[in-house]
Amino acid sequence: MSLNLERGEIGCVLGPSGCGKTTVLRAIAGFVAPSAGQIRLNGVQVAGPDHIVAPEQRGVGVVFQDYALFPHLTVAENVAFGLRHWTKIERAERVAELLALVGLADAGKRGTQGLSGGQQQRVALARALAPRPRLLLMDEPFSNLDPDLRERLAIEVREILQADCTTALLVTHDQLEAFAMADTIGVMHAGRIEQWDAPWMLYHRPASRVVADFIGLGAFLPGRRILQGSTALLEMECGTLPIPDADRSSLERNADAQGRVTVLLRPDDVVHDDASPLQAEVVRKAFRGADFLYTLRLPSGATMLAMVPSHHDHAVGEQIGVRFDADHVITFSPTPARA
Repeated sequence: MSLNLERGEIGCVLGPSGCGKTTVLRAIAGFVAPSAGQIRLNGVQVAGPDHIVAPEQRGVGVVFQDYALFPHLTVAENVAFGLRHWTKIERAERVAELLALVGLADAGKRGTQGLSGGQQQRVALARALAPRPRLLLMDEPFSNLDPDLRERLAIEVREILQADCTTALLVTHDQLEAFAMADTIGVMHAGRIEQWDAPWMLYHRPASRVVADFIGLGAFLPGRRILQGSTALLEMECGTLPIPDADRSSLERNADAQGRVTVLLRPDDVVHDDASPLQAEVVRKAFRGADFLYTLRLPSGATMLAMVPSHHDHAVGEQIGVRFDADHVITFSPTPARA
């Protein structure tokens, strides 16, 4: 695996449990030694085949999953913990600066045990930022918080890191956290980074089936490339559409000798249209507030997903009209037929 972060950039390693995310973070921090390869910070090698720099000498800050605050210290004392070699005035100024930055300016004299989960997370972040680390590492920092708080806090933490001009690397299994925080995301699978890219690219231009499966929702359906003169078309059960120039090379690369491909349909690619001649059966529905996420069965038996405004409340078993509408087309090599 290989990744690179520019100064001030926020990156994320995203993947399921057991794929190796935390091992990556521990190797960068210096808690484990890589068996091969190199780790460089600001161009200086801190880990390699014949050279290992101790964790405390790397200038790396870490926010742990459980925050690891000291219960016998106040909020201000927790933040100042890594500043023991600073003067008293410098410590006080830096602590005041960070508590204001994380929205806890009046909490310095409080104990940590009475803080909410979100407040504890902010204190842990301020403590990690206090020594001005060259790199901040965050290990599943929002996993202990309520789901409705995670995305909001991720956005706030991103703003804090940007305000402090901090380079950071986050590991998480939560896509919404990754999208809310990171400039660049690496999708990890079985110890390998499948794609290191901007969030928009991971969703709309996944480099592999693994990335397409893990990022967002979608269904894989068979399709066929057909040519009409110089125009390439994609023929599917739910319709035929021209291929944008940006997707032409990918389609040609993935199509087999008969022009067959596998097409990734996102829920937002499928439009509910009562006037459409193509009918699909509602086999499952999930209420999402503003929308329903429908699982639809096509006449062939293939299923796809559609995100439909919630005032279109259809019953399971009902037939509804659908059509395919997408600005770009994501294709992969055809899925082998089952025996």
